[in-house]
Amino acid sequence: MKKQHLIYLLFISAVSAMGGLLFGYDWVVIGGAKPFYEPFFGISTSPSLQGWAMSSALVGCLVGAFSTGYLSDRWGRKRMLLVAAALFIVSAFGTGAADRFPTFILWRILGGVAIGVASNLSPVYIAEIAPARMRGRLVSLNQLTIVLGILLAQIVNWQLSDPVAPGTTVEEIRLSWNGQMGWRWMFWSCCIPATLFFLFAFFIPESPRWLAVKGQSRKAVDVMSRIVGREEAAQQVAELSAEYTVSQTASQGGLRRLLHPSMRRVLTIGIVLAVFQQWCGINVIFNYAQEIFSAAGYGVSDILMNIVVTGITNVVFTVIAMLLVDRLGRRPLLLIGAGGLTLIYVLMGGAYHFGLSGVALLVVVVAAIACYAMTLAPIMWVVISEIFPNAVRGVAMSIATVALWSASFVLTYTFPLLNSSLGAAGTFWLYGFICLCGFFFVLRRVPETKNKTLEAIEKELVR
Repeated sequence: MKKQHLIYLLFISAVSAMGGLLFGYDWVVIGGAKPFYEPFFGISTSPSLQGWAMSSALVGCLVGAFSTGYLSDRWGRKRMLLVAAALFIVSAFGTGAADRFPTFILWRILGGVAIGVASNLSPVYIAEIAPARMRGRLVSLNQLTIVLGILLAQIVNWQLSDPVAPGTTVEEIRLSWNGQMGWRWMFWSCCIPATLFFLFAFFIPESPRWLAVKGQSRKAVDVMSRIVGREEAAQQVAELSAEYTVSQTASQGGLRRLLHPSMRRVLTIGIVLAVFQQWCGINVIFNYAQEIFSAAGYGVSDILMNIVVTGITNVVFTVIAMLLVDRLGRRPLLLIGAGGLTLIYVLMGGAYHFGLSGVALLVVVVAAIACYAMTLAPIMWVVISEIFPNAVRGVAMSIATVALWSASFVLTYTFPLLNSSLGAAGTFWLYGFICLCGFFFVLRRVPETKNKTLEAIEKELVR
């Protein structure tokens, strides 16, 4: 690949991946604000309202994910990325400005819509522009920006909050700067990267595969030629146009074709992997880090510092995943992730069961995050962005993403309930059992897609 083609490819991939950065930022910023907005809204003694505050964004995620497939197939990937950026800006400002709990929830739901759109579109867009030999790394770039967004939110939360002395009461926190204004600035800070994403998105092209499917072959060639050269671009677009003509004749409408028996295999793989990525349990560590580290004996200020440690771990091992995904392949990394988390959760549950705290528990938590970041977190997005046919990719990704956010809602909402009924040990042992089931599913059902074109993957899986 020529240098100018590579630079252009990296630029448009990075801009699209900013949707992932905002996804990660908005998803995690609430965890640092949690100790402060709960006293402000008077929900510190209500596990159900605490769970609703943390999980309400997932309602929006479902709406965003469900609608994005149809809208992106109709309007294009670029326009919907711009919509996502605008929603991030508006929701971040509104959440920070909320003075009543219902209003806070409404803005969180709107932010969830933005997350649902971005989580669906960013990996799809990158997969559709990337050459086969680089697709794993470039789609993983989206996961890297997600974890960078997570880390950025963690650092912002840590730096914005004033130190909280051990033994500080809920009422004292409510009356403090943290309880009145600090948590607001945690949300408002999201407006900066969201505005940058909105501006940069105007400079990226429409997906060439979407253009080809819509019969705009000339525009598709123009875009693709800036990535792979004119000759190869013309060949790829001609193949895409021919493939879509056949698929159009065979079936009317993306959803109707998606429900055809030939699609059952890829739909099952996509949905199960999406659900498994959430039910493996890692996201509760990010969303409920306060409770997890509190149970380990840490104060509020120490908790925020430890959260930053987990964020750094997340970034480092995501980079390792990017280096490995196109070398080792998707399937081996998924197996390592599922098996590794099974073992780690056994140890984590044991640590809680036997009352181990402090550094020992922190090490186990960091190990779990490292394993997840190197395997399940990026590789799931790579696989589901690859396995669906071009003509129905938008709709299919919507279904998989809806499954992911539905699973995430169940996970996030039920954690406080599971934690109170089973205890921390029993909860993480349950997640370990789920990871064991995921290991055997990957072993039996998930194919390797490394170094294959999207069209070749379609011919292999859709029969």
